[in-house]
Amino acid sequence: MPNSENLPSSAVAFPPAAEVLFDQLADAVYLIDPESSRIVWGNRKAWESLGLSREDVLDHSVLSLQMDVHGLPQWSEIATAIRSTDCFRFIGRHRHQQGYELAVEVNTTHFELDGRSYFLSVARDITRRVAQEDSTPRREKQLWFALNEATDGLWDWDVATGVLFFSPQLKRMLGYGPDEMAPVLETWSDNVHPEDAPGVMAVLQEHLQGRRTRYEAEYRIRNRNGHYIWVHDRGRVCEYGPDGQPLRAVGMVQDISTRKQMELQLQALASSDMLTGLANRYQGTTFLKSQTELCQRLGLPLGLAFLDIDNFKAINDVYGHLTGDRVLQEVGRAVKGAVRGADLVCRWGGEEFIVIAPNTTAEQMALVAEKVRLAVLNELTGQEPPVTISVGVAASSGRAIDSNALMARADSALYRAKDKGRNRVELAPEE
Repeated sequence: MPNSENLPSSAVAFPPAAEVLFDQLADAVYLIDPESSRIVWGNRKAWESLGLSREDVLDHSVLSLQMDVHGLPQWSEIATAIRSTDCFRFIGRHRHQQGYELAVEVNTTHFELDGRSYFLSVARDITRRVAQEDSTPRREKQLWFALNEATDGLWDWDVATGVLFFSPQLKRMLGYGPDEMAPVLETWSDNVHPEDAPGVMAVLQEHLQGRRTRYEAEYRIRNRNGHYIWVHDRGRVCEYGPDGQPLRAVGMVQDISTRKQMELQLQALASSDMLTGLANRYQGTTFLKSQTELCQRLGLPLGLAFLDIDNFKAINDVYGHLTGDRVLQEVGRAVKGAVRGADLVCRWGGEEFIVIAPNTTAEQMALVAEKVRLAVLNELTGQEPPVTISVGVAASSGRAIDSNALMARADSALYRAKDKGRNRVELAPEE
């Protein structure tokens, strides 16, 4: 177990046997304070590779050793990315004591020990490999972007030739092996979801033409298994030709499927009635507005039914609110099961429901309403308490549909149904 006796307050020590083991490693190992980025421990390779002593390395931090991290705000973004994954991998440059730089591949994990959080970074010197891969500045631009964007997958696009480099991390994200994914633009563009592709390509072209400072888009892309995942993709042109045309662009891709799923769940909660699972009043109002505009434009009729559970207050008073809630749920299910696929059932409030039916005449809406009334009567018959509904129906047609007037007519028809003894459907007079 680490201990900190006779060491600076920021330092951490390990038992001698553990120190010996760590010192045999060919890679540099650093223990880092996540908040300040300070080095609290390093193995022999860590301090020797930087031209420092064991004690000197404890006077440094990621900010002083990593040439591409500038200030605590940027470090805070990187730390957040590290905490969000099991192993955060990036390419960077370490600053040697003698002034030159070392290209390093760094794998960082996070853990807690004795109630305190740490980052454990293993850095491998890849200076020779980088030099062999490419002696031009393009890799430096790529590496700089990889670190500073602090996201998941890297791409590097030769705009002139169409060659597109996919990093190993990006391939893993999409379920591919290291030797899969042909390095061409079509490998990416052909797998963008057809609904998203036009918008994504438009944003990319605007950036290439200089009308956007960067390319950034959220879209769905097909993985190796044929499933679509949501990604956040961003990048920029990093190299231009003498004529000002883009030559090379680099960028990063982040898997945001989990966030998108949460957004969809929140959206569903915001538009659904918690008790019945039907559309709530907000969604009903929005749907009615959109269908009013559509039917006006196309000259189609629009039908609407107002439903009310008969004697619902008495049900609550006699049988209690739990029974009242059960009745609301059962009525909601019965109504939804009786309407057509294009119709929307909405809990309007309390014991009131509405059915919005596009391209439906008054006579057709009356038939739908009667089917709904019978569904509630048949499915809830023989129960305690007995449950029936009253329904008011109205419809508008032509190009002058007024949704407020339509609802008022259906509401008036509902009250006529109640006045005539309940458990019936009443059709509003024609406009």
